[in-house]
Amino acid sequence: MKFTRRKKNYFSRILVVRTDRIGDVVLTTPVLKALRENYPASHIAMMVNPQTKELLEGNPYLNEVIVYDKDKKDKGMLGFWRFVLELKRKRFDLAIVLHTKNRLNLITYLADIKRRAGYKNNKFGFLLTDKLIDIRPLGLKHEVDYCLDILRKLGLKISDKIPYLAVKNEDMDSVGNILEALGVNRDTRIAAIHPGSSCISKRWPRERFVVLANRLVEDYGLKVILIASGEENEAIADEIARQIRYPVLNLSGKLSLGQVSALLKRCVIFISNDSGPVHIASAVGTPVVSIFGRNQAGLSPARWAPVGRKDAYLHKEVGCSICLAHNCNIGFDCLKAITVDDLLKAVDDILKP
Repeated sequence: MKFTRRKKNYFSRILVVRTDRIGDVVLTTPVLKALRENYPASHIAMMVNPQTKELLEGNPYLNEVIVYDKDKKDKGMLGFWRFVLELKRKRFDLAIVLHTKNRLNLITYLADIKRRAGYKNNKFGFLLTDKLIDIRPLGLKHEVDYCLDILRKLGLKISDKIPYLAVKNEDMDSVGNILEALGVNRDTRIAAIHPGSSCISKRWPRERFVVLANRLVEDYGLKVILIASGEENEAIADEIARQIRYPVLNLSGKLSLGQVSALLKRCVIFISNDSGPVHIASAVGTPVVSIFGRNQAGLSPARWAPVGRKDAYLHKEVGCSICLAHNCNIGFDCLKAITVDDLLKAVDDILKP
């Protein structure tokens, strides 16, 4: 009988842990592809929060999506231990911990996962068996590369750095039906705009989005659709929609995350403040123009810009030696320095034949 010798660092059951926001999860997807290419026969799972689960459904590199719901189902000590025991029963032998939190280092340790790789920057970092010093706040490279550095430490080969999301057929169909009911046929060229963000220091002036939308209609003949989520961002989108001279569709707060992915896949271009949907659009292959304001190294476009092959970002230095982010005392001049003409030039560079 002939035996096949397994290579060193072979793992049969792998867990990737990323329980933070939309953009963070999307930028982790190159890790999934690299793991699948290195371990084609292994069971690969990803642990996420309930809000981002939908993004990973149908991902060809995953066997399983595990939801950690620390605010509801897995809340408190009872929920914590129940989740740990459920995870332990799955018998993972490698955890890639990309969301650096004490709780997650502890969970993967208590779940008896033999190898636990990640960044050490907290008091439970010692629980990791394979660790890198966390220099991500310095913003010396892109978040995708920071994620892949964990795999490099394990000796794995990397072939691609482009994020990828699978868009479900049912989401494409439902969005198609929504648009058709609103008078948008399948041949209509769509530009989606996302004027919201998680922080005021990321928001380009809303009056400029109005001017931009008008120009997209007048100069390019595009149908403009606004998207946003959350009460504050939806209010911003509502205000912008009322001021645009032409009929636009405001789908803010009306789509699931899967439907947002499908809508963005239908677009010829997506324009947005620095936010999660930027990375969704990039991962479904739609060209993006992203607007960046604050100048903190760990939050800069060097780390968080979209990475699609036709993507662009706008970011201007205005002389701040220290960025105060949402506590800015000069009126967010970095955002005001980016003009509508700057945006239109980026759009033109992408859309021109």
